[in-house]
Amino acid sequence: MNSYTALPDWSYAYGGAQSQGLIRQAPDDFIVNEIQSFELSGTGEHAFLLIEKCSENTDYVARLLARFAGVRQRDVSYAGLKDRHARTTQWFSVWLPGKPDPDWQGLNSETIKVLQATRHSKKLKRGSLAGNQFILRVRDWSGDKSLLEQQLQTIKLQGVPNYFGEQRFGREGGNIAKALALFAGEKVSRNQRSLYLSAARSYLFNHILSVRVANNSWNKALPGDVLMFDDSHGFFQAETLDESILQRVAQLDLHPTGSLWGKGEGQVSAAVAVLEKQVIAEYSDLAQGLCAFGMEQDRRALRSHIQALQWQFVDANCLELSFTLNAGSYATALLREIVRVA
Repeated sequence: MNSYTALPDWSYAYGGAQSQGLIRQAPDDFIVNEIQSFELSGTGEHAFLLIEKCSENTDYVARLLARFAGVRQRDVSYAGLKDRHARTTQWFSVWLPGKPDPDWQGLNSETIKVLQATRHSKKLKRGSLAGNQFILRVRDWSGDKSLLEQQLQTIKLQGVPNYFGEQRFGREGGNIAKALALFAGEKVSRNQRSLYLSAARSYLFNHILSVRVANNSWNKALPGDVLMFDDSHGFFQAETLDESILQRVAQLDLHPTGSLWGKGEGQVSAAVAVLEKQVIAEYSDLAQGLCAFGMEQDRRALRSHIQALQWQFVDANCLELSFTLNAGSYATALLREIVRVA
């Protein structure tokens, strides 16, 4: 059985970070703006609020909204979690059937600001966002600027490995140990159970991805691969790797995928199936626990397309990055490739 006392240093695509610096020294060093995936109708039972929050987590804002509107917490929805240690904008929906909007401006404080309020006919569902736009600052940066430039130019063209970020695994990877305790029979709340199951599945995915980074196939289609479209979560198994498919992979229109482990048969075959089964066998305690708790197999892109990537030095030692990621991808997957964060 494996030891899960610390997170491993999963494989790097571009030789590892060649510079160092500090992030999150202030909320405005880490700015995240949610990109909505659909138009709001302006009418309906659900109040939609665009909220800017600073140094607050998403669940706290959702609870605050429920109390303010006098509704149950389950009547408040959001598309995804946003980092607490940042300045973020994201949408929330509040179910108010037959009720008028309260004065949402009464929510405003030093850390929360309501930017927009409208109505829609359906609730905001988890995952229903197009992506996120980031503006990040790395302070006290030091390193070789020409080498940094080369890395960023390559990343702009080729993307980065789509690792789940360290925050998924808790402090020092503690959520993995908690997942094992859950599998052993420890009772936890529903929210904690979801958190620990996600952490365990993400851990297995990162190991599969790390092996493919190490063998230089994370950004290439292999026989037996399941490929995912860049602009959606739709995927398919390519029966043959013809020139059209290979070209679309090279252009970042399609990405090879890795398993999000659970019950059911994997859709990969050939060498890809062997690779994934070898990783799963190495961490069978996590894999068996996920199946026992009814998790269904799914797929996740092995590559993150870094869109609209730009960079500049706002002063001699402060690097600023701006870019857009698809929903579910982590900004830290880019940062880990270029800078060691103290």
